[in-house]
Amino acid sequence: MMWITRPRSEIGGLAAIDAGEGALVILLHGVGLRAEAWGAQIDALVAAGFRVLCPDMPGHGDSAFNPVEGLESYAAPVAALIDQPAVLIGHSMGALIATRIAAEGGNVKGVAALNAIFQRSDEARTAVLARAHALDAERANDPSTTLQRWFDDRASPERDACDSWLQKVDPRAYKAAYTVFAESNGPTAEQLAAISCPALFLTGEDEPNSTPRMSRDMAALAPNGRAEIIPNAAHMMPMTHSQQVNATLLSFVKECHS
Repeated sequence: MMWITRPRSEIGGLAAIDAGEGALVILLHGVGLRAEAWGAQIDALVAAGFRVLCPDMPGHGDSAFNPVEGLESYAAPVAALIDQPAVLIGHSMGALIATRIAAEGGNVKGVAALNAIFQRSDEARTAVLARAHALDAERANDPSTTLQRWFDDRASPERDACDSWLQKVDPRAYKAAYTVFAESNGPTAEQLAAISCPALFLTGEDEPNSTPRMSRDMAALAPNGRAEIIPNAAHMMPMTHSQQVNATLLSFVKECHS
């Protein structure tokens, strides 16, 4: 797939890809990326008859950077976009945002959390906080270690696209968002218990940080939760394993909007 830049609209103070017509699906990307990371999912959902709204996180893509404080700074602008029944799908930090909004109820018909973290080990928490602390808010950060975690040494168009996005993101926004992500330990048990809509927790079999155990534990706490694991996939599975991810998400979205 070609990871081309797509046209944006300004919606609720965020730049967003707004494509298709039908019941609403909102896609939320992870730290350092942009709406195009969902390219394969946008195409599949639009082809299936859904309207897809895919905002750039503040300071990412074409969205302006504003000083932020805590996860609520990221969740509130997205929640304000939900003016009709919607399914929320988030990846990595986007999953944190999506589950936070879903726990509040409202017009959320379903939530899918991809590669979501939950109750990190002490070792993992120390490592991610150290990475956040080391980021420079004044100049572009070297993406090589991030790309190594996501793709190992394998060259691919997906790796090249992520390399470009990570180098172009506003370094202030990258550090701010990654710090919020690092300081979070995932949704709380109370938040998961408050998600009354169908909740899908989807991760990769080879994901070392958003592990299959985390997804299964979250699914067990959500009243209508379920976990699914994509074989041989890791953190960037929406891009690297798009066919498998799309099949799972399309089935879930159709169920929620039926």
